[in-house]
Amino acid sequence: MPNLTFYIAEDQFNQFIDLNDITQNCCTLCIDILGAELNKVHIHYIPVKAGCGYPVYAELIYRLSNHRSVEIMENFMQKLNETILQKTGLVTRIRCFGFNSTQLHAYN
Repeated sequence: MPNLTFYIAEDQFNQFIDLNDITQNCCTLCIDILGAELNKVHIHYIPVKAGCGYPVYAELIYRLSNHRSVEIMENFMQKLNETILQKTGLVTRIRCFGFNSTQLHAYN
């Protein structure tokens, strides 16, 4: 955790020219803002057949902690949107879902 998944409209996927650079920027946000450990960050890019809405939808699943306050999460979402806008020219709809440790079961 955290797991950051981007659902990108197929016809806009070519805007994600340098996935390595975008991934590095997103990892940095997860580490610097969310306090995540690098080896626990997962980032995925999934092309989708979009029906309506924004061309990019980002979903973050993360473990709740005292450090990840509303203000921290708002800062993360703002910086994530700025990063994707700067790198692709696309505005991203972002949703974050936090879970208590007692509600998480994980393997690997």
